Amino acid sequence: MGSFDPFTIGHDSVVRRVLPLFDRLVIGVVGDNVHKPNLHPAEERIRAISAIYQNEPAIEVKPFYGLAMDFARQEGAQFIVKGVRSASDFEYEQWQADFNRRLGGIETILLYTEPELASVSSSALRELAHFGVDVSQFLPKAPSVQ
Repeated sequence: MGSFDPFTIGHDSVVRRVLPLFDRLVIGVVGDNVHKPNLHPAEERIRAISAIYQNEPAIEVKPFYGLAMDFARQEGAQFIVKGVRSASDFEYEQWQADFNRRLGGIETILLYTEPELASVSSSALRELAHFGVDVSQFLPKAPSVQ
């Protein structure tokens, strides 16, 4: 679950590495993030992510509004999967995981980022793109439609 603006090769790495662990994976796209009010529309982000996984029947991409634990329960999920790049990511995700477990009964699985992707973040890519840098090498490609 995340804002995924944009969805990066780091996000894709987490999805592909965790997919064998579950029969079904729902990628929850934040529709209303009070900390990031200038996100691209959720529908646009969902369309882009769905295109990447169009050939993966176990993956669904859906918007969510409100708390991640509420969305997870609504989807019948027992786990939330999050990627962590650094110690600061870990600390932030640790307190969120605690609340998700205590208040929502949802466990969190933290998956460490592959070392070569540790610097890839949506916020960094947004900033680079703002200044005209081509960030396409950091974005996963949708499979070609035959």
